[in-house]
Amino acid sequence: MCAAGPRVSVVVPTRGRPESLRKCVAALEAQTQPVEIVVVEDTGGRGPAWARNEGVGRARGEVVCFTDDDCVPSPGWVEALTVSIQSGVEQVTTGPVLVGRGATAADRAWEAIVGYLQQQATAPGTASPGFAVTANVAAGRELLERLPFDESFPAAAGEDRDWGERAARLGAQPHFVTGAVVVHQSGLTVRGFLRQQYRYGRGGAQYRQRSADRRFGSLAFYAGLARRGFAAGLGPGLLVAAAQAATLAGVVAAR
Repeated sequence: MCAAGPRVSVVVPTRGRPESLRKCVAALEAQTQPVEIVVVEDTGGRGPAWARNEGVGRARGEVVCFTDDDCVPSPGWVEALTVSIQSGVEQVTTGPVLVGRGATAADRAWEAIVGYLQQQATAPGTASPGFAVTANVAAGRELLERLPFDESFPAAAGEDRDWGERAARLGAQPHFVTGAVVVHQSGLTVRGFLRQQYRYGRGGAQYRQRSADRRFGSLAFYAGLARRGFAAGLGPGLLVAAAQAATLAGVVAAR
């Protein structure tokens, strides 16, 4: 924790991952800029959107960063992610979420999908306008109080897309900061990855139900996603393709 009156707070939602959380907190305590660390334990299963809003309510910083309990922010992450917000140049920033040593094919497929959605966040006709993965995002307190996360999303699926799109609609398009890197702790299994993508499909259906303007991507969008997966290797490419089937199954189930 930092002294009274912090300029930056970091909110970390957590549930049942104490070892991963310890690594995350250690990385935050080692940041080049002192920060207030706000850990919100979701013992009641109210969802990550609730946990982030709860964290914002507890935080004292003028700028609030978010990461996940299974992530390790790199040295200098807070400073790189928040400097343009603190100077008034940007309202929302985000950065790369990469997998670390020992990454499985499923980890690399997940990384490819997230990286592609971040890359496409500002492209015309994108399926995820304003996309900013909440494992690596920061915003000013005033914006977060005016634009809370939608707590009707029950799981970690779709609530980040919803928030990013609403932020972009308000003129607060997330700005991508290449040097603000978060490392996602590796070890995702194929089964876990496909279950995750199925959950994303269910969340995506809820996301689109919020507004008639939210549509599926074009064929070119999904072709680009497949290319991004195969660029990471044959295994990740095949898993990215399988993920699209799992996501579609989740969409159908939600409807």
